[in-house]
Amino acid sequence: MTLQQLTYVIELNRCRNFALAAEACGITQPTLSAMLAKLEDELDVRIFDRSNKKVTPTTTGAKIIVQAERAVREASRISEIVAEEKGSVSGPLRLAASPSIAPYILPEFIRQYLKSYPQVSLTVEEMRTENMLNEIANGKLDAGITISGNVRDGIFEIPLYTEKFLVYLSEDCKRDQNEFRPEDLEHENMWIVKEAQCLRESAFSFCKARAKGKQIYEAGNIDTLIRIVDRNGGYTIIPEMHVALLNERQRKNVRRIEGDYLSERRVSLYIKDDCIRQNMLNTITDTLRRFMPEGMLNRRIAQYGIKL
Repeated sequence: MTLQQLTYVIELNRCRNFALAAEACGITQPTLSAMLAKLEDELDVRIFDRSNKKVTPTTTGAKIIVQAERAVREASRISEIVAEEKGSVSGPLRLAASPSIAPYILPEFIRQYLKSYPQVSLTVEEMRTENMLNEIANGKLDAGITISGNVRDGIFEIPLYTEKFLVYLSEDCKRDQNEFRPEDLEHENMWIVKEAQCLRESAFSFCKARAKGKQIYEAGNIDTLIRIVDRNGGYTIIPEMHVALLNERQRKNVRRIEGDYLSERRVSLYIKDDCIRQNMLNTITDTLRRFMPEGMLNRRIAQYGIKL
């Protein structure tokens, strides 16, 4: 049994097709079939049931695949240890960001990262937090960026940055002052994002200061909310970095939040608790430092970087 054979098994399970798996492994289909048959003969067990239409793991094969993934993952850590000791940064980096974070950091992050670290094979996905943490736990992701406070066994959280919330007002209810007090809009509509919990909590904290009978409407994303406000009046809550995505006229409708209200969100970097790729993780924070607003990045991270 070799690591190469285990890699082939993992890829075949992922593709569930011999031709696609062989192409992904950079070998011919007959070679892949022969290597799998050799491994099955050695173990005296069938790993996959295959027909002309599909390839599926057997009950025993599914257990073997889980162990194969662990073995290959652990073996790859040897080269990671060597790379860390040498101070080199290369190889794959699999990163994810949640939908409420991705629009604000990924476009510029990708541009800056590819320019600064061409030797790294970067893969970036937008992924919901629950899926992201699962993928980190099983070793399919190296790191993820999402809202702070997601506690999970086997996952380590590194505070990354804090972003203020601002208020986006319609022109009809806009006030002359540069600051926003929720009580000033007692009878007007608030619009909030349905899926972003941090935005919902911020919005509902405002509701507590408003009259009973208030109406709260839920939309799918912040761009939609802004268009709703522009056409229907009222106001919504937006992250600070969304201001850069507004046009010049819309930026005049943004106000700071005044008073004792929840008005920020904390964002963290999540990694597996046994991660050893300190140098690679610091390429993430170094890239963020290049374009994020001054003072937003966690002060310790900005000054010292990530220390594992």
